[in-house]
Amino acid sequence: MKTAIQWLVEQVNSDCLNSVFIKIELIEQAKEMEKQQVSKAFFEGRLKEIGSGVLFDLQPLSETFDNYYNETFEK
Repeated sequence: MKTAIQWLVEQVNSDCLNSVFIKIELIEQAKEMEKQQVSKAFFEGRLKEIGSGVLFDLQPLSETFDNYYNETFEK
């Protein structure tokens, strides 16, 4: 799965007639912002599961998120 930022960069870069270029720093900043948004949603969902007793996970949530994010978006 691609993030919206990854898709946008591919679309802009694939248009060889396009004279628009996105600075690398802006792309990296946008990717980090997007990751923070995914992280927030992930943690909120996991905390709701834990609070409802549905989930009992011995792995720290940050490690679980890193695994989820890398497996889903870093391919």
